[in-house]
Amino acid sequence: MNPVIQGTIDFLKLYWAPLLCGVAIVAILPLIVGYIVLVERKLMADMQARLGPMRVGPHGLLQPIADALKLLIKEDIIPDDADKLVFWLAPVLSVGAALLALAGLAIGPAFQIAQDINIGILFVVGISAMGIFGIVLGGWASNSHYSLMGALRSSAQLVSYETAAGMALVSALLFTGTLNIKSIVVAQSKDGEGIWFVMLAPVSFFTYLVASIAETNRAPFDLPEAESELVAGYMTEFSGFRWSLYFLAEYTNMIVVASVATTLFLGGWLRPFASVPWMNFLDFVPTLLVVGVGAYCIVRAPKQPTRVQQLFMLAVAGLCFVVGVALAVPVIVPIAKPFYAGVHGGFWFIFKVSLYIYFFMWLRFTIPRYRFDQLMRLGWHFLIPLSIINVLLVGVALIAGSYFNLHGWGLLLVTTPAAIITLVAALLILAVEKERDAGQDPNAASDFYAG
Repeated sequence: MNPVIQGTIDFLKLYWAPLLCGVAIVAILPLIVGYIVLVERKLMADMQARLGPMRVGPHGLLQPIADALKLLIKEDIIPDDADKLVFWLAPVLSVGAALLALAGLAIGPAFQIAQDINIGILFVVGISAMGIFGIVLGGWASNSHYSLMGALRSSAQLVSYETAAGMALVSALLFTGTLNIKSIVVAQSKDGEGIWFVMLAPVSFFTYLVASIAETNRAPFDLPEAESELVAGYMTEFSGFRWSLYFLAEYTNMIVVASVATTLFLGGWLRPFASVPWMNFLDFVPTLLVVGVGAYCIVRAPKQPTRVQQLFMLAVAGLCFVVGVALAVPVIVPIAKPFYAGVHGGFWFIFKVSLYIYFFMWLRFTIPRYRFDQLMRLGWHFLIPLSIINVLLVGVALIAGSYFNLHGWGLLLVTTPAAIITLVAALLILAVEKERDAGQDPNAASDFYAG
């Protein structure tokens, strides 16, 4: 046999599972992002007493398909004075970095592309941070003042909040002593004393939550694309498919930061209280949730205005019941127990990531946009000092826990006082900032970015 063919066959035999997972992510993720956008539009409409997209398909459920087709066939416009090669590569770099970062994440115990890499979290954070190059290069290559200003804002924003996010991750990693993603999740369930790190380091979780919103350029920190100031920021000169790549990169980065937070702070693919035997009844929660959605669809089906919508609601109900059975079988049938970790682990991981992303959406619809000087002040004057103090106190708490031989839930005896001291430090920082603001001359010229 040809050596090249034989080598290819041997490679596929060895790495067919990671390759299949990678193809699934690249093929399915754009569709998932499209429906995340639809959910966001529906939530925004509900908060504003509207219906949202309703025209394309039952309840507007085919709207993402229509949007994708529209973006694919729109005219591709490149400004005459733009650096065409860089203009072409910039969005590809952003979306490529976002997709590559997913390779290190473990959606469940059985679904990870880059399996058992010792620098798992470092790989994810490092690769996802490279997406800023696509934004900066896209803004520079557009040869537009608005685009360049948006790109510079984005780079300053990322540098400011990446530091706080990194310190928050360090606080969580102190509990495990490893960067391996699966080992981090296992550490939150081991020895029957497992505890999610959000309980041991709540300040770290808060810091990472705020920093992740800023890193992904989401409201109220969406200054790089503030339409009221910069038209569309770094994306001003992009249209059609190139613009959609930036859009895909933004929402993929949301999934990445939500997955990192879930892995480090929320137990990864573990169900709540996975190490407590008498709470095993929580294994039936996924089934009840899915079946509840199906029952709601059946109740709502007769109230739909058209026959197509009624049939669609019944079809969704049937799908929910099938998924509910699939979730219940590994719990009830002993022969299916080997599939329990993969099936339920994937459900809990996706459920936690969905809640994290929903919080992103909720903030967008409720909090007004910050000024740029306020954004920088929040990062440098509050979050970074707070994260440094938090890391030091978490380290001291772990030393005390080791001295008193505390593990699992017992660590709350030392981490809770550390969290309280950190909150007191946060209040002192806010008081100092308030006093500094009160001492400034109100008639002084305003900051350039503040307008």
